[in-house]
Amino acid sequence: MLELNAINSGYGETQVLYGMSLCAQKGRVLAVLGRNGAGKSTTLKTIMGLLPTRSGEIRFEGKPIAKRSFDVAKAGIAYVPETRDIFPSLSVRENLEIAAKRFGGDGADWTFERVLDLFPRLGERLDNGGAQLSGGEQQMLAIARALLMNPRLLILDEPTEGLAPIIVKLIHDKLQELKAEGLSMVLVEQNFGFATSLADDVVVVSKGQVVWTGSAQDIRADEDAQHKWLGV
Repeated sequence: MLELNAINSGYGETQVLYGMSLCAQKGRVLAVLGRNGAGKSTTLKTIMGLLPTRSGEIRFEGKPIAKRSFDVAKAGIAYVPETRDIFPSLSVRENLEIAAKRFGGDGADWTFERVLDLFPRLGERLDNGGAQLSGGEQQMLAIARALLMNPRLLILDEPTEGLAPIIVKLIHDKLQELKAEGLSMVLVEQNFGFATSLADDVVVVSKGQVVWTGSAQDIRADEDAQHKWLGV
C-alpha cells in the first residue's frame, strides 16, 4: 500500500535518512521502532511532504506520492503528528468541522457523529477551546480530526507521549478498534508494549536506515534485537 524505496531526506544540509526502505501493507498495522534520533519522525514527515525527498521514491497504492502535504492528504493519508497540532484558539467543534467540511460529504465513512461515538469525551467538550483540553483530550481530538479526513492510511507519531497510563490504555483500545475495522496504519511509538501489541509488522530504524524487519511476535521474542536496537 505504502512503499518507501531508498529514501534520502533530512533538514537543510543535515541528512537524516540514508536509503530508507519499508513497506506498509493494506489492512495491517506497521510499527516503526527505534531509539530517539533514529529517523522515525523524519520518515513520517518525508512521507507527508513536510520534508523534501532528496532521492528515492515513495509510492502509495502503486502511484508516486505527491510532493505537497495537502495533496498527500487528498490522496488518502492522514497524519497525527507528535505535536498534535490542534488549533488552540478554536473550539473542539471547530477543530473537527475544519476536517469534516473539507473531507466529508455524502457517503463518507467517518462523520462528525461517528468520531464522537469513538471519543465520547470530545462530545462533552465541544465548546471548549483546544488550549483548555488535557493532553489526553488533545490526542483524542488529533486522532478524531485525522479520521474525519476519511483516510485509507492513518499515520501516527508517538500517540502516547506524555499521557497518563489510563489514557494510554484508552488510546490503545481505540486504535485496536480501528485495526479491527481494517484501517491501515503506520505507527511510530517509543512504548514497546503498546506498539507491538497493536502492530502486525515491525521495522526497526537506526541512523536513518532499517536494521531489522519482521512481525510483532518476532520482535517480542528477539531479546537480542530489543537490547541492541531499542535498549529494551
